[in-house]
Amino acid sequence: MSAVRRCPALFVAAPASGQGKTTVTAALARLHTRLGRKVRVFKCGPDFLDPQIHAVASAAPVYNVDLGMCGEADIARRLYEAAGEADLILVEGVMGLYDGTPSGADIACRFGIPVMAVIDARAMAQTFGAIAHGLATFRPGLPFAGTLANHVGSERHADMLREALPAGMRWFGAVLRDADAALPERHLGLMQAAEIEDLGARLDRMADSLGRTGAAELPAAVSFPAAPGVAGKPLLAGRTIAIARDAAYGFIYPANLDSLRELGAGLVFFSPVAGDVLPVCDAVWLPGGYPELHGEALAANTGFWSALRAHAEAGKPLLAECGGMMSLFESVVDKAGVERRFGGLLPGRAVMQKRLAALGMQEAELPEGRLTGHTFHYSKSETPVAPLLRAQRPDGGEGEAIYRVGRLTASYVHFYFPSNPQAVARLFSPA
Repeated sequence: MSAVRRCPALFVAAPASGQGKTTVTAALARLHTRLGRKVRVFKCGPDFLDPQIHAVASAAPVYNVDLGMCGEADIARRLYEAAGEADLILVEGVMGLYDGTPSGADIACRFGIPVMAVIDARAMAQTFGAIAHGLATFRPGLPFAGTLANHVGSERHADMLREALPAGMRWFGAVLRDADAALPERHLGLMQAAEIEDLGARLDRMADSLGRTGAAELPAAVSFPAAPGVAGKPLLAGRTIAIARDAAYGFIYPANLDSLRELGAGLVFFSPVAGDVLPVCDAVWLPGGYPELHGEALAANTGFWSALRAHAEAGKPLLAECGGMMSLFESVVDKAGVERRFGGLLPGRAVMQKRLAALGMQEAELPEGRLTGHTFHYSKSETPVAPLLRAQRPDGGEGEAIYRVGRLTASYVHFYFPSNPQAVARLFSPA
């Protein structure tokens, strides 16, 4: 094993959310992929939606990197592996460059990845230079590479922005406003990649625009030290886990699937929205997503719910996360106030809210072991079931309730399986 691997890399950051980080990252991935290069994209934070866009743009799985949820060793291993097969590594930041503890800047500094700041230049001129200067100098030692202006009004506007930059700061170029290339959104963020029918055309349009800035040039190579993975025992060998995966249940970390396979499990995917019945399996995973948007189709799939109830009553493991947990209640009330029958494996209901109900990292000391994860939801649950325990926030505050009925485990927490594969193996095993 080589002690160090070198690969061109860039950390795409911004002063705030909504500046265009995801659009620019996806466009860069698409541009370089079209040039015949192998691109590996990573996403800071626990996001499920941006990685789906990047996976289409790069034609490769997209993994999350978060010092809190994933840990430094996990990130180092994934970057090292990517450096061994990619021509370019892109890391999209989260929120503003310095937002959060830990922040995107912490990752850029820890792994020496040059930062390109994407700044939405609408309604500004010389202030663009002040923002770029602040991002570059706020933290001494930050490997700052330069800045890209987004949503620029004209060539003259671009000239003003470039002239405002501090002496010596690299200008990555300007991307003109293009409403037709924008990615559609809903309350949790971008729409899922599979739901955007013309995603390929939008990505090509964005890549064409970036190509005119000179972005086809590879950034500087970064050294990524060896970080071998920890070999684990195949504790789930011979066991089959059925995983719901469709427009209602799409919040799945690729790293979680890798962990299950490394544990020896056989994975079978099915779509409750499409009317699939529960496959023959030893355990079930209902991930998060948007069950409230597909209530009619899910309510009509009575065969699935009957089989799932029989599965749980037989004492077989079932993990339901966020939207998956919502589905197990007797009913779900959507944002329009329409209440629909759902699984009925848990008493109570989930009610969509107009405002965000919870957001943040979580740590749970389950009987099976400690797992990290995060929560992000717009619904509230009403149930008489007493929690088995509550997760904890990183600041020590009380987190989400985690319910346990037999071998059924349900919570708003999205668990990150690599944080403790042995605990995951126990979670998906019989008592």
